[in-house]
Amino acid sequence: MTDTPGDDHTLYDLGLSNTPSDVNQHHVDVQEAHRTFDELSRALSRRSTASGSRSLVGQEKGDPEKGALSEDRFDLREYLQATNDAAQSAGIKHKHVGVTWENLQVDVIGGADFKVYIETFGKAVMHFWIMPFTFIWSFISPLLPKKNLPTRTILHPSSGVVKPGEMCLVLGCPGAGCTTFLKAIANERGEYARVIGDVRYAGIDAQEMAKYYKGEVLYNQEDDIHIPTLTVGQTLDFALSTKSPGPNGRAPGLTRKEFTNEVKNMLLKMLNITHTHDTYVGDEFVRGVSGGERKRVSIAEMMASRAHVLCFDNSTRGLDASTALDFVKSLRAMTDILGQTTFATLYQAGEGIYELFDKVIVLDQGRQVYAGPPSEARAYFESLGYASLPRQSTADYLTGCTDPNERQFAPGRSAADVPSTPEELESHWREHPLYKRLVQELQDYKVYMETEKADQIAFREAVAADKKKGVSHKSPYTVGFWGQVRALVIRQFVMRLQDRFQLITSFSLSTILALVIGAAYLNQPLSAAGAFTRGSVIFAGSLTIALDTFGELPAQMLGRPILKKQISYRFYRPAAVSIANTIADIPFSAVRVFIYDLIIYFMCRLSRNAGGFFTYHLFVYLAFLTMQGFFRTFGLMCTSFDVAFRLATFFIPNMIQYTGYMLPVFSMKRWLFWITYIDPLAYAFSGCIENEMMRVNFNCDGTYIIPRNVGDITKYPDGLGPNQVCTLGGAEPGQSIVSGRSYLKSAFALDVSDIWRRNFLVLLGFFFLFQITQVLLIEYYPQYGGGGGFTVFAQENSETKKLNEKLRERKALRAQRSEKEEKEEKYDDHSTDEKVHRKTFTWERVNYTVPVAGGTRRLLHDVYGFCKPGTLTALMGASGAGKTTCLDVLAQRKNIGVVTGDILVDGRPLGADFARGTAYAEQMDVHEGSATIREAMRFSAHLRQPAEVPTAEKDAYVEEMIELLELQDLADAVVATLGVEARKRLTIGVELASKPELLLFLDEPTSGLDGQSAWNIVRFLKKLASRGQAILCTIHQPSSLLFESFDRLLLLERGGETVYFGEIGQDARVLREYFARYGAVCPSNVNPAEFMLDAIGAGLSPRIGDRDWADIWRDSPEYKNMIAEIERIKAEGLARPVEQKKITTYAAPFWVQLKEVVIRNNRALWRSPEYVWSRLFVHAFISLFVSLSFLQLGHSVRDLQYRVFAIFWVSVLPMIVMSQIEPMWIFNRRVFIRESSSRIYSPYVFAIGQLVGETPYSILCAVVYWALMVWPIGFGQGAAGTSGNGLQLLIVIFVELFGVTLGQLIGAISPNIQTAALFNPFLALILSTFCGVTIPYPTMAKFWRSWLYQLVPYTRAIAAMVSTELHGLTIQCRPDEFTIFNPPEGQTCQQWAGDFVNASTGYLDNPNDLSSCRYCQYKVGDEFFVPLNIQYENRWRDTWILFCYFVFNIIATIIASRLLRYAKR
Repeated sequence: MTDTPGDDHTLYDLGLSNTPSDVNQHHVDVQEAHRTFDELSRALSRRSTASGSRSLVGQEKGDPEKGALSEDRFDLREYLQATNDAAQSAGIKHKHVGVTWENLQVDVIGGADFKVYIETFGKAVMHFWIMPFTFIWSFISPLLPKKNLPTRTILHPSSGVVKPGEMCLVLGCPGAGCTTFLKAIANERGEYARVIGDVRYAGIDAQEMAKYYKGEVLYNQEDDIHIPTLTVGQTLDFALSTKSPGPNGRAPGLTRKEFTNEVKNMLLKMLNITHTHDTYVGDEFVRGVSGGERKRVSIAEMMASRAHVLCFDNSTRGLDASTALDFVKSLRAMTDILGQTTFATLYQAGEGIYELFDKVIVLDQGRQVYAGPPSEARAYFESLGYASLPRQSTADYLTGCTDPNERQFAPGRSAADVPSTPEELESHWREHPLYKRLVQELQDYKVYMETEKADQIAFREAVAADKKKGVSHKSPYTVGFWGQVRALVIRQFVMRLQDRFQLITSFSLSTILALVIGAAYLNQPLSAAGAFTRGSVIFAGSLTIALDTFGELPAQMLGRPILKKQISYRFYRPAAVSIANTIADIPFSAVRVFIYDLIIYFMCRLSRNAGGFFTYHLFVYLAFLTMQGFFRTFGLMCTSFDVAFRLATFFIPNMIQYTGYMLPVFSMKRWLFWITYIDPLAYAFSGCIENEMMRVNFNCDGTYIIPRNVGDITKYPDGLGPNQVCTLGGAEPGQSIVSGRSYLKSAFALDVSDIWRRNFLVLLGFFFLFQITQVLLIEYYPQYGGGGGFTVFAQENSETKKLNEKLRERKALRAQRSEKEEKEEKYDDHSTDEKVHRKTFTWERVNYTVPVAGGTRRLLHDVYGFCKPGTLTALMGASGAGKTTCLDVLAQRKNIGVVTGDILVDGRPLGADFARGTAYAEQMDVHEGSATIREAMRFSAHLRQPAEVPTAEKDAYVEEMIELLELQDLADAVVATLGVEARKRLTIGVELASKPELLLFLDEPTSGLDGQSAWNIVRFLKKLASRGQAILCTIHQPSSLLFESFDRLLLLERGGETVYFGEIGQDARVLREYFARYGAVCPSNVNPAEFMLDAIGAGLSPRIGDRDWADIWRDSPEYKNMIAEIERIKAEGLARPVEQKKITTYAAPFWVQLKEVVIRNNRALWRSPEYVWSRLFVHAFISLFVSLSFLQLGHSVRDLQYRVFAIFWVSVLPMIVMSQIEPMWIFNRRVFIRESSSRIYSPYVFAIGQLVGETPYSILCAVVYWALMVWPIGFGQGAAGTSGNGLQLLIVIFVELFGVTLGQLIGAISPNIQTAALFNPFLALILSTFCGVTIPYPTMAKFWRSWLYQLVPYTRAIAAMVSTELHGLTIQCRPDEFTIFNPPEGQTCQQWAGDFVNASTGYLDNPNDLSSCRYCQYKVGDEFFVPLNIQYENRWRDTWILFCYFVFNIIATIIASRLLRYAKR
């Protein structure tokens, strides 16, 4: 930072640029920049001070509009100069990096006519069946001659140079390659097939720069990606903690903390966001700073990196004209004083912004058609034969010359004699003297860099000096690995601490789960009955908390964009993130799991001693951390949640099945038992149960004694006699006490001596293994998502093929017409529409107040105005003035707060059909992502145009709209893959397709578009207005040409105060005269739209005049004229007779709505193969692996138990379905909220349509699950026979549909996906615990048995399935399953035990023997399920009760959809 470009050495004395003519090339000279900088610094000081203290209610304190304040002046130039002087005296080197590029070319995969078509479910199924062949082919193909994939060039060879202290503006229409150029310059090459050419940074090539100095060349993307739950100050603190220089890179005596605070305060003051220091950054879901402030946070974060080559991609998006100009002025000043090299692409750049740049590059379809001084660009294109358009801003003019639809040729010239194709423009440019001068400048600078390496050496030394102690000189990072981990741990810890919702819900949920498990297994007895349920509670307790970490899967996906950005900034190594995440989690998860374990352990009366508890807790917590690492590994490995979900379900069922509880090791199939050895949960369960069993003994009593007294029988001893035996595993003949160790060995084949030497060590090994896999995956196999954006299309059918052909023909014809014909066509169609009376919209005294913490806040104050048919009204104001709020209020879209005032149509109050008669193109562009443009517009037309209009006529109108919006080439493009501009046009098209009778509202229809696209949109709106349409829209950054296209203006200032309402006039004459009358004279060369915002004090500069412009307006004659005009409009409207027509809320009848919504939903699911195929795959896989574990079951007692376990797996299906259904429902609801505001279709239709769309796939999944279950396992061997399998299918279908509707119900009552996900573990636990399987009905506590057991739907499903399967099933014990006892001397087995067997269940295998009686517990399956409160006769009753639950879910979902929208506006 020593040698600033302010001296001759850096800017001009390079042996190249010391002539006056060269200085003129830099039309922003240093002195001028410093003057601008001083002015900006003072303005920033004022603004910073003014915004320091604002009151919540009423007028803002310290408002610069209300007069001068005592200034706490911040002089940025002075600060930087002082820093430079200190650095210079300390011998710190500067970092000046000039950028040169020669023949830079970028290619992407895909030929010239390359089209990507959307995947469908049908294709996914086909790919699955041919997978074996593709797998084999993957081994054969490398042996064959390689065929290169076709590529196409999106950035054609270009050359140029930008020196330190220079700013370069890159211009072009959408698709011209501006973003690609910036990414190529910023060394962001990963998403492209090939980048060719020589790019050098201070003479260093791109490869070396990427390897050692990547953090010095940065790209700031258009979207602002931040962690929403961090404050602005914390965001910058983190950036500086990883980028603050070491002692050698700081001024002497300045500590790291002091340096960090100084730089942070400088950035906050410079960008005027000091007041946001303690405010959350926020996003769509987390309330935080405004959009404009968030954009400035992105810039501050980038500047905190202290990089010296900066590429800004449309960084003024969403800012009003005044704020955008202030930002670029800051950029200019930073570039000059710090010696940075700055590239920027800006849309709708005004003249004030354009003049701040040193160089401008114009691209046309990837070809460089101009690169040189901004002052000469307009003259160059005029010299080619393009019309001179002096009132159009230069930036818009330059992009307009590359747009075939917008360019205008000079009189007497045409495309025949003016270079107009990209190739011709490029060719002509390369022959021009300016291009020769550019090439010469490039070559001279390259030679200078190669011979005079002062800048390069200084740059290398400065980067090396910045590094902390111990960091390798070859490392691109400023701090070492453990320093990065430390910074990340602090950040993660703060994030978790501040995310109160997540913290409270996670602790609450785990505590509730623990209480449910504790209550279900309350006070386990130390009797034989307590042995089995002790295993159940340990299994349920350890498994529930371990699988709670499944939430890590989507969390890994959500953080990827932030990870990608910060790694590209070289804040940290990817590996540091996974280590830091684990360390930062431990304090929170350790406390949470400790509370969870404490509740379960002591409520269930597990062995009550400290050693037992802490050993149990250690195993459970280690299992939690291990599974957390397991799911994070999959989250890092997979490209999408659906893929990760499929992989996880490949492992989870096996992990549960082979834990060793449901299926002891000795019962596992020999070809599958090895799974238990690679199952972390098996070691956790073994450790926990060994820990418990080594500390307890069981007393054998009750039903576990054979033979015993049953009913009236009293012949057997009450305790355990010498001729009785205990059936509990591990019992010794004649011994009533069974040690836990013996039981464990007999029932589970586990040895307590393995607890530390095997289970603990292996579990610890798994924990470290998954930490290592995370580090390796994130470091060497990163999955950041995103990548190159390309448009995906739907396959044409015969109808769309004809329509597209027709559109192409009309487009070609239109291109051949003359400009005169085009103009005539614009204002000559639909002249018949003028005969129809269109109503006028008026509003008076509109006030809007919202509740806030501590009171209320007024956002709009006494707003008046009107919107006449055939006029285009603009709604403008500074950021935060209430433009969108005003539009929402007028369009009746607000559902919180209080609106007062009169909003009338033809003098009458708004009717029930107002929302239907208006159209509102919102700013957010929310659409159903899988539809095409044509389908989205047809959906709107079919449901919003009157029902009596024929469908063919509606479709024809849609084709007309596609043509008018110039979307012919994208008619079959899938909405989710569209660019910003195309989405914006679609949003407008969807609203226009409804043919609004009354009014068209548009919220910032030009935001995010380049100047030409914005002009196209406004030109089209003007065309609509000429047909009689009334249009009201908010607008940002309009050029003077765009601005005067509007008929009237409603101008607001902060606080929702009206500053002006009235005509604009040609060349904004009326508006300019109004402002001039009160002392604000607009210069002839200034855009009136920008000037009026500056005049009222919207930007950084103070307002003109000493009176508030709102007060001036209320005292003006224009105000009185407006009031009189509103009264006249109302009187005229009331004089007309009231139209007698039937008023309906929706245009289409219910059945038409349902048909259209169902068709759309079905199409959306068909085009979502990942979603549908994942569900089908999971069903098939779980069923298959459960079947393989229980393959061809026989008639033994153990096989009977396994049949029940196999049936119990059906209860897992709803949980799988719910985790997929809920996000889908909530996402679709966002689309519905937008559509329901326009009364397109009812909430009942939405809810029913969602279910109908899911039903076919649900039935398919159920059939696949059932088919892979019943035959491999061997169902249907009981009295019901194979016909009983039909009932099993019906139950599986009902269970599946129950899961779908329960997921939709949870989605309907949840405000967001995070909340919905919290219901799942709780519901899963309740439904599976109290259905009578894990806790048998006889041992269940009476309290739960009396109501919850009856209430749980799974009780009915399992009762019906178990009774159908086991009824009449003959049981034959295997030799090891018999209970063996000796009868008294001289008695046969029948004589001694016959009474017991007759009164109880089972049979004697050797009734006539005198010793070693073999007793089998069951004779038929009914003896197993009847004591469990299950009746075969009730199977159909239970099946239809389950169906009733499904119906109840549907009704509840429909009601919830009607009442709960969670759309607060």
